[in-house]
Amino acid sequence: MKRRLDYQRISPDGYRAMLALNKFAETCGLEHALLELIKIRASQINGCAYCIDMHAIDARAGGESEQRIYWSARPTFRMMYTKKRAGTSAKKSW
Repeated sequence: MKRRLDYQRISPDGYRAMLALNKFAETCGLEHALLELIKIRASQINGCAYCIDMHAIDARAGGESEQRIYWSARPTFRMMYTKKRAGTSAKKSW
């Protein structure tokens, strides 16, 4: 298995900025479950299946419903379905 990118080693300043943003997000007053839905969407934009899965698990653990998790991930499912139907890569349809 290929090792994942070590962000902290490659870009310490970027890593610290990411941690600071996460700390702010966790204390800004939004519900934890909503923050996880936002993180799911950001992971989709970044194209990181590992992160999508991780944040979906965290959202479930925080009490988020499967329906809201599905709807936050809907563009990814739509893209995968479109690619499967076309048999080739497809442009984003959202």
